[in-house]
Amino acid sequence: MVAVDWPGVDPEWSRTIDVPSTSGADEPGTVRRWHLLDNGPQLSRRGLAPAGTLLCVHGNPTWSYLWRTLLAAGSHPEQQPWRVVAVDQLDMGFSERTGTFRRLADRINDLGDLTAALGLDGPVVTVGHDWGGVISLGWALAHQQQLAGVVLTNTAVHQPAGSPIPPALRLALHPAVHKWGTTTSDAFLRVTHALARPQLAPKVRRAFMAPYAGAGRRGGVGNFVADIPADASHPSFAALRRVAEGLPGLHVPALLLWGPRDPIFSDRYLKDLIGRLPAAKVHRFEGAGHLVAEDRDIAGYVFEWLAGYGGDSTPVGGGTVSAAAAQPAVPRQAESPAPAPSPTPSSPAVPSATVPSFAEDSGTRFTPLWEPLAELAAGAAGGDTAVAEMAADGSVSRSLSWLELEQQIAAVANGLRQAGVRTGSRVSLMVPPGVDLTVVLYACLRLGAVVVVADAGLGTRGLSRAVKGSVPDFLIGIDKALAAASVLGWPGRRISVRDLPPARRRLLAVETSLAALARQGKLSTPVLQDPDPDAPAAVLFTSGSTGPAKGVVYTQRRLTAMRDTVAATLGIRPGARLVAGFAPFALLGPALGAVSVTPAMDVTAPRTLTARALADAAAAIDATVVFASPAALRNVLATRNGLGQAGQQALGRVELLLSAGAPVAETLLAEMQRLLPHASLHTPYGMTEALPVTDISFEQIRAAAADAAAGHTAGAGNGVCVGRPVHGARVAVIPLAADGTAPGNTPVTEPGVTGEILVSAPHVKESYDRLWLTQRESIRTAGWHRTGDVGHFDSAGRLWVEGRLAHVVTAPDAVVTPVGAEQAIECVAGVGLAAVVGVGPSGTQAVVAVVETLPQARRAGPAAPQLAARVREAARTEGVSVSAVLVVPSQPTDIRHNAKIDRTRLSRWAAAVLSGGRAGRP
Repeated sequence: MVAVDWPGVDPEWSRTIDVPSTSGADEPGTVRRWHLLDNGPQLSRRGLAPAGTLLCVHGNPTWSYLWRTLLAAGSHPEQQPWRVVAVDQLDMGFSERTGTFRRLADRINDLGDLTAALGLDGPVVTVGHDWGGVISLGWALAHQQQLAGVVLTNTAVHQPAGSPIPPALRLALHPAVHKWGTTTSDAFLRVTHALARPQLAPKVRRAFMAPYAGAGRRGGVGNFVADIPADASHPSFAALRRVAEGLPGLHVPALLLWGPRDPIFSDRYLKDLIGRLPAAKVHRFEGAGHLVAEDRDIAGYVFEWLAGYGGDSTPVGGGTVSAAAAQPAVPRQAESPAPAPSPTPSSPAVPSATVPSFAEDSGTRFTPLWEPLAELAAGAAGGDTAVAEMAADGSVSRSLSWLELEQQIAAVANGLRQAGVRTGSRVSLMVPPGVDLTVVLYACLRLGAVVVVADAGLGTRGLSRAVKGSVPDFLIGIDKALAAASVLGWPGRRISVRDLPPARRRLLAVETSLAALARQGKLSTPVLQDPDPDAPAAVLFTSGSTGPAKGVVYTQRRLTAMRDTVAATLGIRPGARLVAGFAPFALLGPALGAVSVTPAMDVTAPRTLTARALADAAAAIDATVVFASPAALRNVLATRNGLGQAGQQALGRVELLLSAGAPVAETLLAEMQRLLPHASLHTPYGMTEALPVTDISFEQIRAAAADAAAGHTAGAGNGVCVGRPVHGARVAVIPLAADGTAPGNTPVTEPGVTGEILVSAPHVKESYDRLWLTQRESIRTAGWHRTGDVGHFDSAGRLWVEGRLAHVVTAPDAVVTPVGAEQAIECVAGVGLAAVVGVGPSGTQAVVAVVETLPQARRAGPAAPQLAARVREAARTEGVSVSAVLVVPSQPTDIRHNAKIDRTRLSRWAAAVLSGGRAGRP
């Protein structure tokens, strides 16, 4: 036993074992001494029978200490025990320094010698990191009868031909650096430890350094680096290839846990592993890096996966999922059922008893997204305008008829197919809304490719994170996007929208253009087959207003269900004419058979939409429908004095206004009604994962407000009324607990019960992209998507949204949801946008109101006493006691909507200000 003084390690786990070596690197009869951390003897002493064994293999330059949290979790008395054997590879950690150069094949063989000496039998789940991942997989392929599953963290089994190995490894391999950097000095260790995010605690860093004190202890570190197969000529390349080519034959559960901020094993290596292990559960921990097991507590997630927790995987260790967990929950209904809403053309009544669940949708007819478009192209309307773009001077800069649009889609689809785009290929579209985006989007869908839509509204950082994380095979973009791809290292073969000069093409590494592909595609008959309805069709990204933007996967069927839900709920039919002031909605227009136009505006900043630009776009197509975010509507109202008579007449012909993305104030709608006097104003509620969920008209909002004021309807008030479920959807809530969480799994619909909002519908997302843990949490209640929003029903069956679950304030005597108080505060004279946040420890938080003043405050800080008093009084009308009031020149909002306030950021800022820190800008 090795003397143990390592934080997080039970001394009882440390042991050594003598192992006869069969490696070609050793003389026959050689015995090697291994050190390992093993909780097996401890479990035996306690009389505990493990479900199986985790065989954990570290990489370079770590050691078995990397897996200490797995050892602790496997020994935890309150869960199914697992034996955890974390090895120190020979020449590494506290195992023997052999003095021989051990290559990849030798190390795989060494691990087999060790498990034979241990008498390790199945079921075994291998766990590997870095080059330990490759070695663990080599052992797995050689011991498939014992194998029950594999877990991998940041590793690689294949280096693409013609692609250089990561720069950090190239530097470590350079003859002028290699020996000094890896062996003579401890530089390689220190650089690796510095990759931890957040930084390792000093005592943890010392533990990682402990086995490698002195150059004589670091020979294995240098040899490990030297054994990296940089190309096919390397002696270990064949062994690496055998592992890579053998992975598709591993028919066991797999879990891939990844830190994307890794300068060594980037997302391209994760993509390769997913291709070889397509059934693997995958989770990317945004912000985590190479040492993902240090950056995140992965142990709990590994053991949940082993148990099949969450109903989305089979238990690895032979356990079972309870029958109750596998059954969909049926929401408890209110004792007095709410009356069904009155049928209207744009909001049909849907009795809750007839609303289909996911399972009931499986037999419905699948109508591809492009079918209405193709029908219009082939009919009498073929020569009519289908899609148009507006110029800054108010003229139509470009348009296509339905027939031209269909022909362009077919030609581009044929050209993309000839360029290598296949079913399942990921294609990142970096094209502004308009003709080009419409054409290439539908062309990709026709091919069965997966479109990755990460719009510029995410901002440069968010956009870069989204593109890199989705690892597209192709990137199609305008010049500006291609330049960003070159600078920021975005993956994918590059295709420009327009033809570029040869020098520019070479500089941006562009292979071809959409224009060239269209010309090429017209020369031959398209060979297009309808894709699998249940195959992935799109990865759409959330706004990133409550954390890093998440990729949301939709299948062809679910995208079609979204179109059908919008059509049925809002009455948008072929022949409608749509002004899309919110970029993502423009993409649904052709699928609805609606003429679509994008107004002249900065699509990355919705608040740049002016009244004149909106009116020009409406006049260009004689619009009947307008979709714009609340921030866009505010600016339209602010600039309405610039409207001429023709603009007023064009807006007067609009029949339907849709606004979503953030709560829409009743006062804003009232002003918009005067600007669009003949329009029915609707504010559908939804999210990227389910659009829409509910719908409500301006008249219905007023009726709900009147009910709340009169107190005649139980549960009315305290939030934004978003109406009743849309066609085909069910909605329920999971009640909040005293700590502000929603821990239960029984959906309810009783009025006045505040909880996390759940939705079940055919158009809910398929999954989150490479976010297994997020997906597992979102479907924790079987048959439902947990939205992360908080709200309640009133006795009329209407849903009231009260905020985000992450923004609930846990005061000493109450759980406070923010939206109701915020709306009341926004009615105070001199207040624009308001946010209610919590400051302090959970359970004892002070409620703080942060307000944007009108006119704009010159600097942030405590509010004037008179304003603070009025804000407190307004909040009290909603039963909220505000401890402090702060003012800001402007609220921090998301880029896409310019409306969703970053309350988490405000909470941190408010805490700093109230503790005496400099106010600055939040």
